[in-house]
Amino acid sequence: MLTWKDVINFSVRGNLKPDRRIEKPESEWRAQLTPEQFRITRQKGTERPHSGALCSSYDEGQYNCVCCDSPLFDSSIKFGSGSGWPSFTQPIKDNAIKYEKDGTLGMVRVEVMCNTCDGHLGHVFPDGPEPSGLRYCVNSESIVLERNTNDT
Repeated sequence: MLTWKDVINFSVRGNLKPDRRIEKPESEWRAQLTPEQFRITRQKGTERPHSGALCSSYDEGQYNCVCCDSPLFDSSIKFGSGSGWPSFTQPIKDNAIKYEKDGTLGMVRVEVMCNTCDGHLGHVFPDGPEPSGLRYCVNSESIVLERNTNDT
């Protein structure tokens, strides 16, 4: 289980190696993504709080990167933070997320990105529920829910 100390170490000393890398020119990302998805994932934007379609969704499944379809979070670790963005306590795998120090907006935060394609997801904070104490605050536009399907 990742802790705040792990997050800080990754943001300062470097991230774990991803399982794979995907790199595309800006023109390909623009063609693949909606304008809002592009603004958020490729230009480090954010959506208005409580505006994302996945903010209040608690369907079972996994949340994948909207850019490269890499698995990022599982629905079992999603929680209602009241922040206005989908919130998770852990990534699906330790190397799924890339962490970078973010000094924009006059404060220091830790930005989270897809470790496969560098798509901006949001930020992580040390004010989440136990046992990790982490809150991954993620833009709905940067993820897609792959719902579990039951054949029964």
